Amino acid sequence: MSKIKPNEIKINGLDIELPDVPEKNKILGYKKKKENQKWERTPLPEGWDLLNAKDKATFVKQEFERRRDGVWFMNNGAPTYITGNHYFYLNWCKIDIGYPDYRDRDRRFFTFWDACKKDGNSFGMVMVKHRREGASWKGACMALYEITSAYNAHGGLLSKTGQDAKELFQKVVYMFRNLPEFFQPIIDGTDNPKSALSFNTPGHRITKQHKKVQKSEALNSKIDWRNTRENSYDSTKLKYFMCDEAGKWEEANVVRNWQIVKPTMSLGNKVIGKCFMPSTVNEMTRGGGANFKEIWNGSDPENRNANGSTESGLYKYFTPAYDGLEGFIDEYGVSDIEGGKQYLDNIREGLKNDTSKLSEHKRQFPYTPDEAFRNETKSCAFDVEKIYSQVDWLDSLVRPMTVKGNFIWRGNQRDGHVVWMPDRNGRWEVSWMPDDSETNMKVNRGGRWAPANEATIVSGVDPYDHQTTTDGKKSNAAAYVFRKYNPAMANETHCFVSEYINRPPTVQMFYEDMLMQCIFYGCQILVENNKVGLINYFEERGYGRYLMERPEVTHTEYSRKQKIKGIPTSGEVVVNSIIDAIQIYVYEAIGYDQHTGEIGRCYFKELLLDWVNFEPDNRRKYDATMASGITLLAAQKYVKQKKEYKPVQFVKKYNNAGMLSKIIKT
Repeated sequence: MSKIKPNEIKINGLDIELPDVPEKNKILGYKKKKENQKWERTPLPEGWDLLNAKDKATFVKQEFERRRDGVWFMNNGAPTYITGNHYFYLNWCKIDIGYPDYRDRDRRFFTFWDACKKDGNSFGMVMVKHRREGASWKGACMALYEITSAYNAHGGLLSKTGQDAKELFQKVVYMFRNLPEFFQPIIDGTDNPKSALSFNTPGHRITKQHKKVQKSEALNSKIDWRNTRENSYDSTKLKYFMCDEAGKWEEANVVRNWQIVKPTMSLGNKVIGKCFMPSTVNEMTRGGGANFKEIWNGSDPENRNANGSTESGLYKYFTPAYDGLEGFIDEYGVSDIEGGKQYLDNIREGLKNDTSKLSEHKRQFPYTPDEAFRNETKSCAFDVEKIYSQVDWLDSLVRPMTVKGNFIWRGNQRDGHVVWMPDRNGRWEVSWMPDDSETNMKVNRGGRWAPANEATIVSGVDPYDHQTTTDGKKSNAAAYVFRKYNPAMANETHCFVSEYINRPPTVQMFYEDMLMQCIFYGCQILVENNKVGLINYFEERGYGRYLMERPEVTHTEYSRKQKIKGIPTSGEVVVNSIIDAIQIYVYEAIGYDQHTGEIGRCYFKELLLDWVNFEPDNRRKYDATMASGITLLAAQKYVKQKKEYKPVQFVKKYNNAGMLSKIIKT
């Protein structure tokens, strides 16, 4: 195991190595008293225009070096490093309120961005942000930083609409006009352009001395904006690309746009450009939010392919809203985390009786990425706040309530005994298991095995097929095991106890998985029978009695006459029955009970979030929701629990030994 260096830090899952702390005399403010040590901007020397060429050159050289390498400064007794881009932002990039103040939150942001730039496998960063975080100003600064220091470079700007991209571009122009002259490359045309800031050789003499500019002096670079389309910047070589408010795109699909733009930022396996993709998140049913989440989910730096890249090529970045919240930052730029969180907690407490406003506030000022991606209560088929309260409770746990693993045949002997094997990469996630003596419970009926726990445990499954969903992805199989309500064990039953969301390499492996699951729990399974492969597999293996018939509540007048295994999910009656079953279950068993103060017993976060995002008219995407609804319908079937009766002995038998005869008890 390699030894961690003192200057190595981890930000949002990315390992970052900082430069070594230099000698004291190279740290800004080292001579000051501790309480006076803080960030101070370095302005132009007084009387700049009157300085001689040598003094000017010395200062310019210093600023270019700081812009390139960053600086160390003393902050309340602590040597603190900021990157070159961060220095450029603080010292020279004027924003709407003047020059930015130092924020420790921003230090981490620019450090992360710098690491993305240096990482040859990274195309940049995707950022879930909260309101008023200043991401657009930082992005404008980053555009100037990259493009004003490179030849033949192109920086592109997009936003949720063309008008928003234009406004972002104007921020770039505003910053550029306020840069000192030594950071302003030669421009072609006006310094207040409408669509492109071009650092090309001017067509006319526009210098103060009216001297003709040589071609070699110009960068031949530019920053521009374009209207929001999926093919914007198609076939355009980009060094910097800002895709602003990517979670709010409604005019175009941001996923498809990124698929088009990404190849323009590489040559073969060499990354030549970087993307900054920040956004608050639109509610999930309005397109932009769901598409942005897809990019976000594929950007975990701790989950990479064999080439060392994430699925999206980006690295995700998030900071809780209470970190760096205005009004809760000390004079050294350090966040008062507790104070900021308490302030936001108070707002949340005041909104607790208005679930719609509370959900919106959490999305705009999120503590976690999951909160940022929350759906609006009014757009969900189920009670969102009850579901989210369950999610929040799960997130608060130190240890999860579930374990992952696989069901396997003991000794690899099929049709023998099924056992549970813990595995962090397992296909199942379970929250409860019966005692060993109560597993693999089955009875022989007419020469065929039948489950013995069908009165207390049921399962439901939504099998996968070989088609793709509307977003081009293959669906997973999803299955749940459910303990039916038992008043004698009210706090342990009426809950899902096993989750399976997977797509094994072969469909036969999936079928065998479902069979082992049912044998282990000794339960019947209700199968979505539009795809008959699983039903046929159970029958052929001799386990047809483990298949449940269509529940009575879902029958039509026609279907009631048929004895069909499984349930179709294409009809309106069945779909409505599934939605109704989940609605009732969420109301009864999910989230906090206002009367008892107890929390629900659903421990599967993926299922909870699938409920939140469920779209009845686009249900193929929601495997977990459909499988859970099928399972709940299966749980409605009443099965009379069989009692064990001892044989009645009509003729009493006696033990006549001794003085008195005694009845022999049997």
